[in-house]
Amino acid sequence: MSDRYPQRIVCLTEEPTEVLYLLGEQARIVGISGFTVRPPQARREKPKVSAFLTAKTPEIIALKPDLVIGFSDLQADIAQILIRAGIEVWISNHRSVEGILGYIARLGAMVGAHQQTEKLLARIDAHLLAISTQAAAFPRRPRVYFEEWDTPMMSAILWVAELVRIAGGDDVFPKLSLEPLGRGRIIADFETVIAAQPDIILGSWCGKKFRPEQVAARPGFAAIPAVKNGALYEIKSPLILQPGPAALLDGLSAMHAIFRNFAHAR
Repeated sequence: MSDRYPQRIVCLTEEPTEVLYLLGEQARIVGISGFTVRPPQARREKPKVSAFLTAKTPEIIALKPDLVIGFSDLQADIAQILIRAGIEVWISNHRSVEGILGYIARLGAMVGAHQQTEKLLARIDAHLLAISTQAAAFPRRPRVYFEEWDTPMMSAILWVAELVRIAGGDDVFPKLSLEPLGRGRIIADFETVIAAQPDIILGSWCGKKFRPEQVAARPGFAAIPAVKNGALYEIKSPLILQPGPAALLDGLSAMHAIFRNFAHAR
């Protein structure tokens, strides 16, 4: 009997590629995003056919995919072109930790990898529980400003804010994290961040290197505890800004290590 699940999948972002490799279903992938870094072998093995806002749609169509997977309303134009070409497209739009877990469950079901998906979800659930349990024992929790972009300043999206809390910190702009679009999380002036008095500043500038010295030099930032104490750190964007396993595993662990050092500092 023929396989009733997709045989030729194009991934327009990194997280479906990472999930499919973790499930052992990478043979189904015929094209990936050029921003993919996880897993490293994907860059060597698979043709790169998209950025984030743009895609090589003629090349994608030529690959004859039976499923294209993308993320967010920002890829709607790409999806429209492919749909009009008769290609099945799945655009997810998850924005929370639970949303990421649900996404993994749905993607695993779409390729028929039921047992491997359950194992992966169990591994992630165990990691989330272990980190949250350790964080609950912190003698103090840092106030955290997570900066997703610098010009204009933009605070954390929801899954990042949730992971900050799980890792043992408190996001200083929790209401902004509820805004699904980046423009809703823009911070208009330096004074807003200064008034929040974060103990730690985390930067992940979505595709470019975080420059802590530039942040520290902003007018008035010398009065922020994080700047006074040199507590400005980069979390690489592939670890935290991709709504997939990396954020829940490595991204969470990276934040937890930083917060643990703060919590136990004398």
